[in-house]
Amino acid sequence: MRHVIALDVGGTGMKAALVGADGALLHEARRATGRERGAEAVVESILDFADELRAHGQERYGQAACAAGVAVPGIVDAERGVAVYAANLGWRDVPLRELLGRRLGVPVDLGHDVRTGGLAEGRIGAGQGADRFLFVPLGTGIAGAIGIGGTIEAGAHGYAGEIGHIVVRPQGPACGCGQRGCLETLASASAVTRAWATASGDPEADAADCAKAVASGDPRAVRVWQEAVDALADGLVTALTLLDPRRLIIGGGLAEAGETLFTPLRAAVEERVTFQKLPSIVPAALGDTAGCLGAGLLAWDLLATHPTDPDTRPSDTSPAVPHPTDPRPTDSEVSA
Repeated sequence: MRHVIALDVGGTGMKAALVGADGALLHEARRATGRERGAEAVVESILDFADELRAHGQERYGQAACAAGVAVPGIVDAERGVAVYAANLGWRDVPLRELLGRRLGVPVDLGHDVRTGGLAEGRIGAGQGADRFLFVPLGTGIAGAIGIGGTIEAGAHGYAGEIGHIVVRPQGPACGCGQRGCLETLASASAVTRAWATASGDPEADAADCAKAVASGDPRAVRVWQEAVDALADGLVTALTLLDPRRLIIGGGLAEAGETLFTPLRAAVEERVTFQKLPSIVPAALGDTAGCLGAGLLAWDLLATHPTDPDTRPSDTSPAVPHPTDPRPTDSEVSA
């Protein structure tokens, strides 16, 4: 059975799968990144994990994987196959596509974790049937993926979709990016956790606890939640004014609150639009498998483009040069 290797590398853990030509997950596995051992150990863990998946496919299906796709956090030069920077993994300028290609002996594609998850949501998840969508996972930070015609727009420099750094409250909390009042400082799961821990007086309380308190009618939780929803709506309306998506797909930890989030969010967005066309606002469908499924799509797309070339997309091994303002992590680095 033809299959590809899919790897989704997060800040603390890795999700992996063997993916069939029909998109089926033939085999799934998880492993810690081992980031406490340093960047070189993380890279070696990725290579070893991929090699084990290759061996499993060979044993189980009588043939090795024909390609691999890998999604990583942080700043990614997808064209050159280089993981440029990830604060939570401690690496810089890792030619990951080349390293994996050498270890596995197959073509490899490298993608940004949120954009790769957005690719999966667009093709096989909540974005199916929408020619233009915006995928926004609400996790420790807030990121975004802009879907256009079945592909994800990366931007001229690979930074497209960083909605978490839209300033929605100019005098608001300081953000790691150097600005104040960024969306992710007010409406991410970590922002809600901080606000609810303070309001409730319980330092162990988190965003999920806040959502439960909202559902039970606790006025303190309702106030915290509504402030986050209002900030999120402001950021989303800015995004839809610029992008005019047909669908807004909301994922991440906060989306697990279901209608506790979506009912007030839809109302808040609708209140703010004037001339803009109101998109449908829906929950993500793939959960934490989106990145892994998207990595599989990257691999199959690579084969479709270069079906017979074993040296597809060779990596330039000269070091990638980070943007001058890139000593900070992007919001997507907090994924898994």
